[in-house]
Amino acid sequence: MIRSILLAGALFFTPQAFAQSQPAGAYASINGMEMYYEVSGSGDPIVVLHGAYMNIPAMGEIIPRLAETHTVYAVELQGHGRTNDIERPITYPHLSDDVARFMEAVGLEKADVLGYSMGAAAGLKLAIDHPDKVDQLVAISVAYSMDGMQPEYHAMVPTMAPEMFIGTPMEDAWKQYAPDPTAFRPFVERMIALEHEPMDWEAEVRALKTPVLLIGGDADVTTLEHMVAMFRLLGGGAMGDMGNPLPASRLAILPASSHTSLIDQVDLLEGFIAPFLAGEVPRGMFE
Repeated sequence: MIRSILLAGALFFTPQAFAQSQPAGAYASINGMEMYYEVSGSGDPIVVLHGAYMNIPAMGEIIPRLAETHTVYAVELQGHGRTNDIERPITYPHLSDDVARFMEAVGLEKADVLGYSMGAAAGLKLAIDHPDKVDQLVAISVAYSMDGMQPEYHAMVPTMAPEMFIGTPMEDAWKQYAPDPTAFRPFVERMIALEHEPMDWEAEVRALKTPVLLIGGDADVTTLEHMVAMFRLLGGGAMGDMGNPLPASRLAILPASSHTSLIDQVDLLEGFIAPFLAGEVPRGMFE
């Protein structure tokens, strides 16, 4: 997770590169916003949360793949896609509360949640602050503390300014869906401010009862050490085959994978996500 998508990738992002057939969408009035969402598929519900500067189409084929076995509620968060921005900081407590209120608005008492990058952090905060609403959480590229980010990320954040985004293809892509195409600068200012928001959820993650599937890349913005530390906070990392059941949470590291390449590896992702959501565990020789 970058808490927002890596600048180098974001500058060249265009939704057309992730084209997919779009189901009919709708809006829900949430915390002063008109939050756009799309529902597709059938089965147990799962809420999908996109990464920073992204939208539903930018999540690519993971949504239609999930819709083969689930009812997918894909949402666009504050200022993203077709959801309007408001005069409020973009923070993880705000984003998680928005999702909680969204679930109430559409009649979802509880659901699985899948988030990528910023969406994964919002999903993790949702599980922390509203544990009754999250059945299982799939967190793709997430951290529970800023200490877990790569040194290159820490070096990049102080250099970020709106001028690095304004007038780029990224602004053109954002305007394609934005309710107010003139509001890109204040949106970017809020997103840059998000990078500076303190985040240290170690105690909260340790106390989580929600099963979590952590997915990261071996060249992700989150360090490998941090991902393993988070898995241990969730009860993982002990030796199996010793007569004790495996923990409910799981860890998967995709090889040769950077932060921005994770979400497009749909076949690999499905191979981890489907058995996790179904509660399936590979059998060992001593079982």
